[in-house]
Amino acid sequence: MEWLQKLTQQIKGLWNKWKTVQKIIFLSILGVVIIGIVLLVAVSAAPTRAEVFSRSITDPADLDRIVQRLDQEGFSYSVTSDNRIVVDDDATARRARSILVREDLVPPETDPWEIFDVERWTQTDFERNINLHRALTRELELHIEALADVDNASVTIAFPEDRLFLDEQNPITASVILTAKPGSDIRENRAKVEGIEKLIQFAIEGLTPENITISDLTGLVLDDFEGLTELDRIELTRRELELKAEEERRLRAEVLEGIAGMLTADRVRIPRLEVEIDMSQKEIQTREVFPITVGSDNPLTPYDDSQLELYVPLSVQSIEEEFRGTGFNPEGPPGQEGQTPPAYKDLQDTVGEWSNTSRTQNNEINTRETQETVSPTLMRRTIGLAIDGIWRNEYDEDGQLVINVDGSISRAYTPPSEELLGSIKVIVEHAIGYDARRGDSVTVQHVQFDRTREQFEEDAAARRQQQIQQIVLFSLIGVAAVLVVFIAFRLISREIERRRRLREEELARQHQAMREAALRSAEDEGTEVEMSVEERARLEMQENAVNMAREHPEDVAQLIRTWLVEE
Repeated sequence: MEWLQKLTQQIKGLWNKWKTVQKIIFLSILGVVIIGIVLLVAVSAAPTRAEVFSRSITDPADLDRIVQRLDQEGFSYSVTSDNRIVVDDDATARRARSILVREDLVPPETDPWEIFDVERWTQTDFERNINLHRALTRELELHIEALADVDNASVTIAFPEDRLFLDEQNPITASVILTAKPGSDIRENRAKVEGIEKLIQFAIEGLTPENITISDLTGLVLDDFEGLTELDRIELTRRELELKAEEERRLRAEVLEGIAGMLTADRVRIPRLEVEIDMSQKEIQTREVFPITVGSDNPLTPYDDSQLELYVPLSVQSIEEEFRGTGFNPEGPPGQEGQTPPAYKDLQDTVGEWSNTSRTQNNEINTRETQETVSPTLMRRTIGLAIDGIWRNEYDEDGQLVINVDGSISRAYTPPSEELLGSIKVIVEHAIGYDARRGDSVTVQHVQFDRTREQFEEDAAARRQQQIQQIVLFSLIGVAAVLVVFIAFRLISREIERRRRLREEELARQHQAMREAALRSAEDEGTEVEMSVEERARLEMQENAVNMAREHPEDVAQLIRTWLVEE
């Protein structure tokens, strides 16, 4: 704190030494600097005109009624080309909205929650979301309880966290427990349950019917209509379409993820992605015969050495018959002639041969019989990609943006190369599982996107930045000019003061020399000269100064330096 006190004392001392003109000049410069900073902040941060409603009014009748009411209240406003009402500032917009809400003149397409958007410094976004969800839930409960068949309603809404990609966003879900009034037929009346389901769906943005569950106090789900025949057909069709849409979303996400490292998201458009799905139910019966594995494959060998057999013998029946010669013809008792006729007796020594072989083998084979119901089946896939080029801003030799005559930024467009398009096509084919036999089609074309709006906003931002730089530059030049004038005035003032002081000192020396000459002449003549008290004191001071300068020249030199620094 000592240095602060010293600095304060030095500033006070310097301020007291300044003259009135110097103080006025310093205060003027300080005022100019403050005014320049205020103007700079006011110009750069000046709010634009505020809109009464954030959306355009599509109905001309509603627009005429709102305009007539604003004219009656004396508001200063303007209507844009897209039927938006614009006033001077946010305060006027809030006052106009409050009057229109009171008169029930809010357009039906306007979001009612936007009317109550009040920014508070002491409230966080999390608290705002919690308050909004609580207000939505309570308002929906009151809305359902206003029905004649409902005595009480308990509503629970699950709002998931926002995700970066829409495909990863979890849906909003709602569960409702109803307490029916005595004598109400709401449990059996499907139309009433459907009406409550639609009330819940339209009360919450993004909520779909399949994510709504309505039950009574016994746990019976009232909005389960799948048991009805007609609704089954509708539900089946809806699910088929959802399955088709889910498959298309999956393929879209895979395609975008595959080319994410090659292109930015704003350079890729998928105008068409369609997956054909065969929703018909089919029953397929298959009987498959395959070989029997006798020996398994050895994983240590680099080749397949498994032993396969087409069949395995189950039973074998073999019959073999063989005969040679004429056989044995018996004779009579020994010593007597046999009874063999002479014709056969002549053939007794003839040699003959007979052979008969029969083999029957029953084999066992491997069979597999399958019966399956197939539905649905993914069929042909068609996808078309549009790839945009790159816009690059042009810079001059000094590294500054090149600005056209109309104030826009000069840009150069570079289309994608054929190699890049070919690589993207290969990646897309692998991402969707391309199969030419299935009739899949993948098309990747270069299309230059319309960037008019983006370039217009970028040009406007560049112009604002250039204006701010010019304001800062002119302000600095003005401050520098004022400082130069102040320094020049200070130097001139010092020079005038120095010359005046030298002139006074010269006149004082001349007067002193004349007095001393008069005194010496008087002393020489012996005339007594009376000196005033001031002259004697000045003479003694001069003698003391001369003596001190002779005795202590260093101290006198330091004293003179101090005087010069203070001046």
